[in-house]
Amino acid sequence: MRTAFVALALLTSTSVAAAQAGDSVAHRPLHVLRASLTQDGQQLVWHVVLGHPFSAAGLHDRHRSLCLELEHVKRARPFALLCLWPGRHGKNMRLERLKPSTGGWTPVHSVTASMSRGSSSSLTARFEPAAAGLFYRDVRWQVVNGLKPPACQPKVANPFGCRLLFPSRPALARFHVPRVVGCVASGAPFVSHGPSDRRQIALTFDDGPWPDTPAFLDVLEREHVPATFFQIGEQVSTYGREVDPRMLRDGDIIGDHTWSHANVSGAGSFAASQISSTASAISSVTGGFKPCLFRAPGGAVSGALISEARSMGFTTIQWDVDPRDWSRPGTPAIYSNVVSNAHSGAIVIQHDGGGDRSETLAALPHEIHTLRAEGYQFVTVTDLLGQRLIYK
Repeated sequence: MRTAFVALALLTSTSVAAAQAGDSVAHRPLHVLRASLTQDGQQLVWHVVLGHPFSAAGLHDRHRSLCLELEHVKRARPFALLCLWPGRHGKNMRLERLKPSTGGWTPVHSVTASMSRGSSSSLTARFEPAAAGLFYRDVRWQVVNGLKPPACQPKVANPFGCRLLFPSRPALARFHVPRVVGCVASGAPFVSHGPSDRRQIALTFDDGPWPDTPAFLDVLEREHVPATFFQIGEQVSTYGREVDPRMLRDGDIIGDHTWSHANVSGAGSFAASQISSTASAISSVTGGFKPCLFRAPGGAVSGALISEARSMGFTTIQWDVDPRDWSRPGTPAIYSNVVSNAHSGAIVIQHDGGGDRSETLAALPHEIHTLRAEGYQFVTVTDLLGQRLIYK
């Protein structure tokens, strides 16, 4: 679901034409036809359309600037500028964050953003607030379009030269902390590992939620590691109300592991009921999260089950690193198995429920430290597979 709190300002083509009539484009800032600052899930989206084609390199070469100015709602003064800059060797474009300083603005850092062009006169930049040093808080914004001397001489000296502000007064954009409410199954219907071209690894945990699950979350939170939990439906109502919302707040993903840990490899109505009942239980305790990942108990799958699960909106997830921690081989054995078999794109199976999981819990922080030292990034299965999350 797309949620967009839109602060939108429009300038009609008639007024633009009138403004342009007696003025050469070369000696004035380019007019803004329309602009918006919105929220789409986790990302903020800045969209701007000018009355003339532009590029980042062209703006820079002609001493022009195109920036998004942000100010606090309660303190009516700008605290940040996000400005369009040319990329390396003048190619493509990037956003640069600037902060106010004595007599002007000082560059702080580049902003990780996805840039797209609907036309030669439009730009859409998508970025997460943290990438720009922001938070999910309401802000006021304006587009600042400048042209420096000698092409244009402002009446009052300022870092932009002559400038146009759009809209004429700062507009309000309302943002909220996004809440994940689901994911979208995509790609292959059956997966046992992720791409091998990125040094990423997914830790997964089965058979919860369980009394031990909060202790697993304590470790993951302390280490800033997201994980994927495949849950048994009949345990969700007992333990899930405490831990499942916490998982989602942490950035973890919850998957479906059937209602009663039954063998569902035969597919059909029994398997469908086991999967759908668990999905409903997860949705109930999380306020609406709908899982898109399914793992069959014991890894017992068939082509029919994989097809059944996909028809219900699930990707069936297997694994390719298994320390068999359920057999309680000892903490050193669990640790050694995970670390020695880790590889780029690995999906590691361990257990947070179904019995005494103290050995697995004890091994977990050591696994994390070693794999991180070896350059691995920890991701959820949805991130590993590039599946889309749905936010509200």
